[in-house]
Amino acid sequence: MQTTRLPSATGPALHDAGHYWDAIRVPRSVGLSAMAILGARCGAVVQDRSVLYLFVRVGTAAEWDVENTRALGAGASITIPPPRRAEGPGPYWRMCPGDGGWLTDPDVLRAAIADAFGPRLGEEQGETA
Repeated sequence: MQTTRLPSATGPALHDAGHYWDAIRVPRSVGLSAMAILGARCGAVVQDRSVLYLFVRVGTAAEWDVENTRALGAGASITIPPPRRAEGPGPYWRMCPGDGGWLTDPDVLRAAIADAFGPRLGEEQGETA
């Protein structure tokens, strides 16, 4: 199942990962770059202070190994904002869940995050020692 019920309009609610989705936590700057790279392929995104949470299929957290990110699966919780909260303070929707659901393809997300971080020092193509 790809969706979960949104909390009421009265306030944010804590939801457990690992039931309907896992989430990938990334620094805000990297997450915004990844969202731009993903475009229409990006699922729902929650921003909470200086981090973004992108939602992926259940089970992704167990195999996620991308540096400077954190995978949240069973045993983790995320504060989900009310359906129409599009700005802070507190957690808010950077990208609301759409008709296609909450989820971003984890392989596509992995590639977008790698592109967002850019090449590491010494890994540029054609660099000579």
